[in-house]
Amino acid sequence: MVKSKKEKKIFESIRLCVGEPLDRDALAAGLCDYGYRRCAKVAEEGDFAMRGGIIDIFPFTFESPLRIETDVDTIGLIRGFDLVSGEYLEDHNIVILLPLKGSRAFRLKAEEASPEDFPIDSFVDLEPGDHIVHVDHGIGIFKGMKKMSVAGKVTEHVEIEYADGDRLYVPYAELNKIQKYIGLHRRPPRLYRLGGKLWRQAKHRAQKGISDLAVELLQFQAKRELLGGFAFSKDSDWQKQLEESFPYKETKDQVTAVSDMKKDMESPRPMDRLLCGDVGYGKTEVALRAVFKAVMDNRQVAILVPTTILAEQHYKTFSHRLREFPVNIAMLSRFRTKAEQMAIVKEVADGRVDVIIGTHRLLSKDVSFKDLGLVIIDEEQRFGVKNKEHLKSLRLQADVLTLTATPIPRTLYLSLMGARDMSTINTPPYGRLPIETHIAEYKPSLLRRVIRRELERKGQIYFIHNRVQTIEKVAAEVAALVPKARLAVGHGQMPERALEKVMSKFMDGEIDVLVSTTIVESGIDIPNANTIIIDRADTFGLADLYQLRGRVGRFKRNAYAYLLVPNIETLTAEAQRRLESMRKFASLGSGFKLAMKDLELRGAGNILGDEQHGYIESIGFDLYCRLLRNTVKTLKGEE
Repeated sequence: MVKSKKEKKIFESIRLCVGEPLDRDALAAGLCDYGYRRCAKVAEEGDFAMRGGIIDIFPFTFESPLRIETDVDTIGLIRGFDLVSGEYLEDHNIVILLPLKGSRAFRLKAEEASPEDFPIDSFVDLEPGDHIVHVDHGIGIFKGMKKMSVAGKVTEHVEIEYADGDRLYVPYAELNKIQKYIGLHRRPPRLYRLGGKLWRQAKHRAQKGISDLAVELLQFQAKRELLGGFAFSKDSDWQKQLEESFPYKETKDQVTAVSDMKKDMESPRPMDRLLCGDVGYGKTEVALRAVFKAVMDNRQVAILVPTTILAEQHYKTFSHRLREFPVNIAMLSRFRTKAEQMAIVKEVADGRVDVIIGTHRLLSKDVSFKDLGLVIIDEEQRFGVKNKEHLKSLRLQADVLTLTATPIPRTLYLSLMGARDMSTINTPPYGRLPIETHIAEYKPSLLRRVIRRELERKGQIYFIHNRVQTIEKVAAEVAALVPKARLAVGHGQMPERALEKVMSKFMDGEIDVLVSTTIVESGIDIPNANTIIIDRADTFGLADLYQLRGRVGRFKRNAYAYLLVPNIETLTAEAQRRLESMRKFASLGSGFKLAMKDLELRGAGNILGDEQHGYIESIGFDLYCRLLRNTVKTLKGEE
């Protein structure tokens, strides 16, 4: 609670609690003392705004801003909210705000603070037994709070257990040195010895690896600046006509991403932009507009995708959207006959193909371009090391737009922003409905009812069974339940041409129920498939469940996800937690909440590469991001 002006003092922290009285003037004065900026609308960390009974604050320790709703002079609600969409996130009963500028008075007062005044998001969900990182001593186990007498004063300390049972007691004044350990794997990290050399060595190796990454990113940026590139023309009338034909209303994030992309393309510096967005959030439309802009200036475009199925889908999407314009689009993959491939390669070299879509076959030595202007790379992390070397050379020849469905944690995003051009699409398309998620036991009567309901509205169904050995048996059981349904099986051990045929039929609506393994996890966009049934959901990781669920709900109709288990009562605590998280976070954009625990972090490793993945694991995600951000700033000569 904030004291009134008359009782004003140096606060160790500002504590806001639902149901407690609030002096708005004292709060404003306290925030200003702490270095916050009062403005009409919050836009970044350190901003606060007051209007009527609403107070918005963006604390520097939080992932998103807070909205405090007051009832007369009492705090009624405290909620996080999305800065772009305005969507409400989680509710808070109590929040602690720390100064943006720490002062000597604050440091002295902090020693007397109680554990309930803890800030830092670093302590969210921190419980005894969790792993914790101390920047000087490494990874240990949080044991709880302990009162200790130091120089005649009894104060609270954080107790951390290290290898061999050694204990470290951290006073409140040094809380900035510790944070919860978050890694990329489920396995527990190694504990370090107090006073040992191994932590210093691990931190040193990570710092060197981070420095190498930062230097490589910045050197590459400098090379592109020196080489220069092609400055594309401003939008043509046809460009405006194409964009007006988009059948949906663009989201704010889409508009921003398109604007960023056009500024890059119209600049003489070669574009190298990373576009991140959740599944189905409109990255392809941004890419399509970039493609058309390049073709309008008579430059060729290469669209590189990791799978033939995705190449086929992009080919259909681009052909349909550009059908009113004189654009020649071709697809190159190993499923084309040798004669067809040779003919397409010759047309690309002669400049008769404007847009070529293909798998890594596009990176073969026999493929050359008459006038390559733009390269679109979909899910670059899924290409091999040799392919990535080829992609680096492409980046120096042409504008490059890389798409990824892997959400990036905000802390990593801020760390990379100084070294890479990045855009994110966080807001769902207008009219998109949340996916209704159910946890249920496997019962034939339930399956029959769920599948029939989808078929009655002329929809399609995914049935995920991730064991190839028993998938045909399960498919036969499903077929017996709904004999009228057109059913097919798809899995990665099938002959490639047979699998492609099944997937193409499903995309074309010729199959009602696709019984498949997790090969459908990414890339496929089928708006008419709006029910997904996941068998033995208790055996899947959180990230896999989230990605699979993202296959449905791509259209303006209700979508359903059924997470099936043999027996709810016999589930492990871990499986219950995962499944409950899926049910709880069914709202749009939930990927960004779920992912802080699992999906985003796995994705962070994908985007950064295997070596950096190892460094994150060794020192923890939070410390990694801090070091990366500081390194980039140092190399750029910033404070």
